[in-house]
Amino acid sequence: MQKTKIEWCDYSLNPVKGICPVGCYYCYATRLYRRFGWNPEIRFDVQPLFDVGKIKTPSRIFVGSTMELFGEWIKPEWIHSILFFCKAYSEHTFIFLTKCPEHFSRWPPFPQNAYVGVSVTNQEQYDKAIHYLKNVQASVKFLSFEPLLEHISGETMSKLTDAGISWVIIGCQTPKSLKTMPKFEWVKEIVDAADKARIPAFLKNNLIPLLPLQIRKEIWGQVVLRQEFPGEVTGIP
Repeated sequence: MQKTKIEWCDYSLNPVKGICPVGCYYCYATRLYRRFGWNPEIRFDVQPLFDVGKIKTPSRIFVGSTMELFGEWIKPEWIHSILFFCKAYSEHTFIFLTKCPEHFSRWPPFPQNAYVGVSVTNQEQYDKAIHYLKNVQASVKFLSFEPLLEHISGETMSKLTDAGISWVIIGCQTPKSLKTMPKFEWVKEIVDAADKARIPAFLKNNLIPLLPLQIRKEIWGQVVLRQEFPGEVTGIP
């Protein structure tokens, strides 16, 4: 477990180690494993879970920042152990993010202090996320549009409320590139839909080059990017 530069959490926690079989071409974790020659074998390491007890201040902890925890290759007993520790450290918020929302239903309900989200890069993934999140039992369900690689239809964005979504995160691909930067209109459409549904929106700092200061002031009424958390809806007039 370690402090992280990810803006929407305080720590990253990886009790499952190894190279993720999903194999997304933009995955930073896979690049790190190959660059430093780390052990690629998928395995469970309970020690990071015990390290949570060293954190004295209530914190947001991203679980599985380098691994898809809800894939077929993850043993059920590993997830049971992780969720047990989530319940044991109820003062913290544990954030889970997956590209395999079809497997969420195996773990109902999630602990009250767990945020459960789905990564969405395009329309197909968005539709899939909405379909499966409808039946997930969690106090906070969210969508992470990072990296936002394609336009998500404004018409389908109206389904946020139907699926019980209560948070959206938006960001671009890492490392940043003008070739992969989402269009401003794509971001605005998601933020507008979130506002309409009264859902907080968190815009990652890597979007700053996309949003000139004057535009941000005109559209969202503030100098810095909106970085709201569940329970905060400061961007709504």
